[in-house]
This record gives sequence, C-alpha cells and structure tokens, in this order.
Amino acid sequence: MTQARDVRIIGAPSDYGANRRGVDMGPSAIRYADLAAGIEATGASVTDVGDLAVPRAEERDPNREQPASGRAKFLRETRDVSKSLADAVAGALDEGAFPLVLGGDHSIAIGSLAGSSRDAEIGAIWFDAHGDFNTPETSPSGNVHGMPVAAALGKGSFADLAWANAPGLREENVAYVGLRDIDADERRAINESDVTAFTMSDIDERGISDVVEDALDVASAGVDGIHVSFDLDWLDPNEAPGVGTPVRGGATYREAHWALEAVAERDAAEGLLRSMELVEVNPILDRSNRTAEIAAELAASALGKRTL
Repeated sequence: MTQARDVRIIGAPSDYGANRRGVDMGPSAIRYADLAAGIEATGASVTDVGDLAVPRAEERDPNREQPASGRAKFLRETRDVSKSLADAVAGALDEGAFPLVLGGDHSIAIGSLAGSSRDAEIGAIWFDAHGDFNTPETSPSGNVHGMPVAAALGKGSFADLAWANAPGLREENVAYVGLRDIDADERRAINESDVTAFTMSDIDERGISDVVEDALDVASAGVDGIHVSFDLDWLDPNEAPGVGTPVRGGATYREAHWALEAVAERDAAEGLLRSMELVEVNPILDRSNRTAEIAAELAASALGKRTL
C-alpha cells in the first residue's frame, strides 16, 4: 500500500509557453474536477496553496528579453514563473510534502524540475505526444512549452541560464513515453542524446505495461526519486479534447490509468515518486470539463488510488 502523503497542490497558471490562450485556467478546471477528494481517497492529506502570481500574457511583450542566440517568447516571464515555482516545489519537499503542480502550459516543467532536483538526484518520466527538446536555436515557433526538457538539461542557449537548469537531472535518467509528434531538429537532438525515448509505435508493438516498466527502470536508476510530467495531450484527442496541441493516435483512457497505476505500484515498493505535474489542460477547448476530470483522476491513480 502506498504510504500516506501530505500532498501540496501548487497552481502554475502560465500560458506564456504557447500561442493559444486559455491554458492558464487549467489549474482551476482540474481543482473543480474533485481533485482533492480523489487524492484524499488514497489516504493522503491535501493542502492547496493556491496559484502562483502570473501576470496576463496580454499585458507583456513576448520579445522583451531574448536568449543569447535563437528565439524564446516571453523568456523574462517564463524565468520569473520558473524561479517562483522552483522555490515552491523545493519548499514543499523540504517540509516533507509531495508537490503536485497544476499547469498551465508545459514550460512550467522548467520550474518543477529545477525545484525537485535542487537538493537531490532525480529522474524524469515524460508522458507527452511531443519531445519538448527544442532549444531557442531549433524551435520553429519560439514557444517555450516545446523546450522544457532541453532547458532542464542545459541545451543550446539554456546552458547560460542557470534558472532554467535542473542541477540533479541527468540525460540518462530521462524517459519519454508515447512520443508521436517530433520536429526534425528535435528528433536529431533526441537521437544524439542519452535520453531514452519510447514512441506510440513502441506501445503498439510491446504494450503499455512493458514500455512503462522500462521507462521506470531508466528514470529510477541511481537516483533519489523521480519526477512525473504528464501532458494531457499524451492521450488521444477523442479521450482528452481540451488541449492546445492535439495529435491523433494517442493513448487511451485505460492505458493512461494503467501507466500511472504502474508508477504508484513502483513507488509503493521503492518510494520513488518525488514530484509530479499535470499540464496543458485548456478549458476553452474542452467539452464539459472532460479533460480536467481525466487529469484529476490520473493524479489520484499516480498517488495510489485503486478499484480494490
């Protein structure tokens, strides 16, 4: 049985990382979907500390600050959110709580990873349709939600931005699960790196159970704990319509629950799960809050909720 936790919910309502507005309302939508009750059903206690202060994107100049090379929109604002979130995540861990971060777009993972790895060696499992391995030099859009893994690992011009780096995360402990939409330069960079990438084709061929178990082996090798980053666009759009960058051919509802139940089982046996985030829920694009409800359910599965 998973040990009871003090789960600390931290909202990061940033939509600086993407073009489409609305994902800043994701934390509220997930909370509204009975998130706290689902987590408490696992035996955990829940403390919701509210949302970080995030100024509206419409009030800011996306090009006010740029990296040494390449392009990254809202870099100044992303830095501010990342530093605040890193402090919040690290603070939760220091106080013995489990940080559960609600996005916002996937750029918030820069802060989550920095905070989780501030005083520990960590691995990361990335449930996502996209690789998020672009840099300001390779990104075709300049949208930072496509860059958080590269940022955390200090790739490209992120090497000079200490706030963007996750000090306790190594490439060989990063495992992607279910990739299916990768840019050409990003594909090359992933293949040349030491990260491990499983695509949806791997899941089709081998099954979700084998792939997730292998990903857990990669992420947990020689580390103090793992961070789980879950982008709701990992699911098929027919399952989770309320995301900004939907890609056909994603995971099923049942595969998603199995994957996070596997995380919980490994955590129960080895005490691995250190931090987690749920990102890219866009209520404007959703239907009857369906995607937010799935996000809330998946958080409970990751924390040990079971049918029996």
